[in-house]
Formats: sequence, C-alpha cells, structure tokens
Amino acid sequence: MTGVPASAAGGSQAGAAGKASAMGSSKAGSSKAGSARGVGPKAGGPTAGGADTGAEGGAKSPRGGKIAAAAVNQASVWNIANLLTMLRLVLVPGFVALMLADGGYDPAWRSLAWAAFAIAMITDLFDGHLARTYNLVTDFGKIADPIADKAIMGAALICLSALDDLPWWVTGVILGRELGITLLRFLVIRYGVIPASRGGKLKTLTQGVAVGMYILALTGWLATLRWWVMAAAVVLTVLTGLDYVRQAIVLRRQGIAERKAALEETEA
Repeated sequence: MTGVPASAAGGSQAGAAGKASAMGSSKAGSSKAGSARGVGPKAGGPTAGGADTGAEGGAKSPRGGKIAAAAVNQASVWNIANLLTMLRLVLVPGFVALMLADGGYDPAWRSLAWAAFAIAMITDLFDGHLARTYNLVTDFGKIADPIADKAIMGAALICLSALDDLPWWVTGVILGRELGITLLRFLVIRYGVIPASRGGKLKTLTQGVAVGMYILALTGWLATLRWWVMAAAVVLTVLTGLDYVRQAIVLRRQGIAERKAALEETEA
C-alpha cells in the first residue's frame, strides 16, 4: 500500500497542532503587549483616553461655568428694561434745561419740557413690566429705577415751585412723602417687603397727570382743572403714605412675633 505510516501521520498532526498553539500564543502575547503599551483598541480607545478627557473636562467645567455665568450677568445689565431706566435718568437734566429755557415761561420750551416729562413717565410704566414679564430684573434696575422715578418727579416739582407755578408746600408734601416711604421700606426690609398697592399706583398716575398739566402753559378752565387734579394727587399722596406706614408697623410686629416664636421653639 502506498498510505502514510501511522506514526508519520500522528507526527504530522501533532506538528500542526503545535504550530497552531504557537501561533495562538504569539497572538495572545502580542495582544497583551499591545495592551501594555496602550496601542490596543481598548487601551487607546474610549476607556483610557475618554477617562483622561473626562477628567480634564471635569476640571475645566467649574471655571468655565463661572466665566459663562459672569458673562451672562454682565450682559443682563444692558437689557431693554435697564436701558429705559437709563433713558429716564438722562432725560432729567434735559428736562430741567427745557423747563427753565428763556426764563421758564416760553410756551414752546414748556411744550418740549412736557414731551420729555411724558416720555419719562411712559418709560416708567414699561420698564418695570418688561423686567417682571421677561425676567430682566437686575440689582442695577432695583436701585436705578426708584432713583429715576424720584429724580424726574422731584425735578419737575422743584422747577414748578421755583417758577411760582406751584406752591412750595405741595412740593414739600409730595417729595417728603416719597423720600419718607423709601426710607421706611429700607427700615423694615428685614421683616419683609411692602408691596405696591393700587392706591399707590393711582397716586403715581394722578401725580404724573397733574404735574404734566402744570408743565404746559394752560389757561382758562384747563388751568382750573389742573388745580383740582393736583389737589387729588396731594390727597392720594398723604392717604397712601399713611397706609404704607400702617403696613410697615404690621409687618414689623409680625416679623418680631415670628422671630420670638422661632426662638422659643428652638429653646424648647
């Protein structure tokens, strides 16, 4: 027979098996070596590289978040509500210049002064609404808005009294009330915030209409009408001022009572 001897066949099979085993060992060794060097797909892939990248990103994210937040806060100061408030502040010296031009009695200059005053009062209505509606409230706006309100109204009243168009006692009552209530709000702010009432809003509107009518060079029945409107504004100014004082007293008593109750509960 011409077949291959059993020993030779067995040796051939064993050799083939040995080669296969050697090749498998060689591949396994190269895979391990590659893993040890970090050149394998797992070592250089998402596991190791991703961890490093994630660690670096985690280290940088807080700083980047603070910078981004600071940029947002800085940009938020220049929103439409604050720009309207700044416009009112800029209008104050312009209004005074127009009001006192040519001795303060020229109807044309008084009409321009009235226009500046009207723009200031209209922007006063819009900036607060925009800030609350579109979440544009900023620390600058909280401080500048009431200052702008008092500045334009105070400038108008003082100019009218200086020109003998309005008695000084009216100017004193209105400005004294406004400054007093502002100070009162700061004194009781530790206990809470005194909200603006409907009477207060009606007072502001009536004051604006009355002062605007006095700025214009009105004669005849319109001059008589403006006197009654100003009288209504003075009455509302006094009544709402007294109401704010009452609210401040109640708010302070409630705050003291709540603190006392909390202290007693803590001691118990």
